[in-house]
Amino acid sequence: MTYPDTRRDDVVETLHGHAIADPYRWLEDPDSAETQDWVDRQNAFTQAELAGYPEREWFQTTLSAILARPRAGVPAKKSGWYFVGRNDGTQAQDVVYVAESLEELVDSGRVLIDPNTLSADGTDSLGTFTVSPDGKYFAYGINESGSDWTTFRLLDIATGDPVEDVVTEAKFCEATWLPDGSSYLYLHYPTSGRSEGTETKTLSGGQLKLHRVGTPQSDDELVLVFPEDDRLFISPVVSDDDRYVVVHVNAGTDPASRLWVYPITSDGLGEPIKVVDELVDEIFFIRMSGDQLVLQTDRDASRGRVVLASLDGTFTDLIPEGPETLQAVRGTASGLATITLVDAQPVLTLYALDGSGAQVVDVQGGGVLALNGSTKHDELFIGLSTTTDPTVSYVVSASTGAVRALPELVRGSGGYESPSVIVTRQVAGDVPYFLISRSDLDFSAPRPALLYGYGGFRISILADYKPGWPAWLAAGGVLAIANLRGGGEYGSAWHDAGRLKNKQQVFDDFIAVAEHLRDTGVTTPAQLAIHGRSNGGLLVGAAMTQRPDLFKVALPGVGVLDMLRFHLFTVGAAWASDFGHPDNPEQFEDLLAYSPLHRVQDGTAYPATLVVTGDHDDRVVPLHSHKFIAALQHAQSAAEPVLTRVEVNTGHGFGKPAAMIAAEWADLLAFAAHHVGLKTPEQTPEQ
Repeated sequence: MTYPDTRRDDVVETLHGHAIADPYRWLEDPDSAETQDWVDRQNAFTQAELAGYPEREWFQTTLSAILARPRAGVPAKKSGWYFVGRNDGTQAQDVVYVAESLEELVDSGRVLIDPNTLSADGTDSLGTFTVSPDGKYFAYGINESGSDWTTFRLLDIATGDPVEDVVTEAKFCEATWLPDGSSYLYLHYPTSGRSEGTETKTLSGGQLKLHRVGTPQSDDELVLVFPEDDRLFISPVVSDDDRYVVVHVNAGTDPASRLWVYPITSDGLGEPIKVVDELVDEIFFIRMSGDQLVLQTDRDASRGRVVLASLDGTFTDLIPEGPETLQAVRGTASGLATITLVDAQPVLTLYALDGSGAQVVDVQGGGVLALNGSTKHDELFIGLSTTTDPTVSYVVSASTGAVRALPELVRGSGGYESPSVIVTRQVAGDVPYFLISRSDLDFSAPRPALLYGYGGFRISILADYKPGWPAWLAAGGVLAIANLRGGGEYGSAWHDAGRLKNKQQVFDDFIAVAEHLRDTGVTTPAQLAIHGRSNGGLLVGAAMTQRPDLFKVALPGVGVLDMLRFHLFTVGAAWASDFGHPDNPEQFEDLLAYSPLHRVQDGTAYPATLVVTGDHDDRVVPLHSHKFIAALQHAQSAAEPVLTRVEVNTGHGFGKPAAMIAAEWADLLAFAAHHVGLKTPEQTPEQ
């Protein structure tokens, strides 16, 4: 196959005694005319190849139908108002509705904001939203073209009218209101440059600032900054009794946290009380209990526990560590609600504030989308998903445990009907995974399969929903979702076993699951595709370059693929907690050993590969995907194609319009199906 021409330069630099060639470094500049021309030519080449795949039309039609289903999100009650996002199936972005009662919200509600009006192409999206304590203001963040950059604006909730107030150059935060309802905290990143999503320069440290509604942003008060360490992230929350601003301080993506408490005074904020001032343990503030703080932590508890903490940092067990993994904790009017994972499957439990009276609530789902509650009201909202259904929402009485499903939140019915599936739990050595298939499939012979994984940053991967899953399953494909070390499914020890010096064990786990699928006759290497996004894109890149013989198709999405330079762009340095730092000589050796870009060897037969990225991805910048696919195209010795698909005006994935989601999934799955031999129903009507 003759690929679009890609210039190779003689760039070589010596790093820790290694001569490292980087012939495609010029692709690191996303705005150069040469890079943009290269992207255009690669996209045209990919689309011409995909146009010849007979599977594409079926997947495009099916994915469009899946995304056209009417749907609703998980309700939230804030400052006396009820909110929910809805989509009638034709809208690029979900529309936010508001009501004064739950029944009014279920019945209809009133449109508060329609993000589809923010941009002509639907790529601007609504990020976080919060409500002022007096119920007057709706503070919402806008993310343009999928970028992480956020602009905050206000609406008057009662009238829906915009308020003349704007805050720009924010990231990784929401508007955190102080009790007076006239000011909020946010994390400001002065860019001294562009902030539309294509900037690649290293992100400087964030500044916690206080903005007063109606005043210029230039007058905002600096509350906290760490100029000596720009990897520190600051996350504030106001205590439920309005006495404190509780600040979490983390080094990048490391869960270990400091915990500082600022008393709220009539004059503003007092001096911080440093409850925990070492970055050792994971610590989250949940609520107050009298003069003590209720915290979630993994201190002396790999699976997590809930503690009472005094302001001097003394911890006392409230809900001790158990055999399950503590995933989330919320304060309720009656005490606490927890989500635990029992073998990577969620369980909701209610407790009194003293940790007694554990009551398991019967709500079913594979993944938890949201758990919305407050110490100020009895209603607790939980949203769950399965591999084939995006959202089932429930309202739970925190005092009695009574449950009510809320299917009426969805306005409209009909449309695509997901296939009936069977979900089983399998183990490959010590690596558990979910195996999902259509309930009527015949397993007398191996079948085409898709293996998905992530394995990092203590993120738990569950049997939850992605738009591509029901389409792949409906076509007769088998789906495997792996629980790899590095994730959070089994606590902090499971995470530690897959990061830094242990990162290779994540890839070993993924390979072990693939081999188990082969050895148990579920599939064969000639029928196996692998997929992952972000850190999961790294996973796919590492697996395919280490074991190209084991996979027929590789689908790395928005992946971290150049492990020697990831720290030099945008927020990349924050990931050193999981990856290690290339400037550290010992960690450099570990990174070089598995860096997908640097594992590519000329003359190797690699799987059919489709790399996907977005030109406005300012989290994992697209240069990773560009350089990797250029190296693969140069090295490929097999007939299988290696292609890239660069979406325009989208970022890392959040806020992508429905039509773009459908088109991307259709191309990924058609590419996989074509090369693993999965015949779509129109190709095999008897299936």
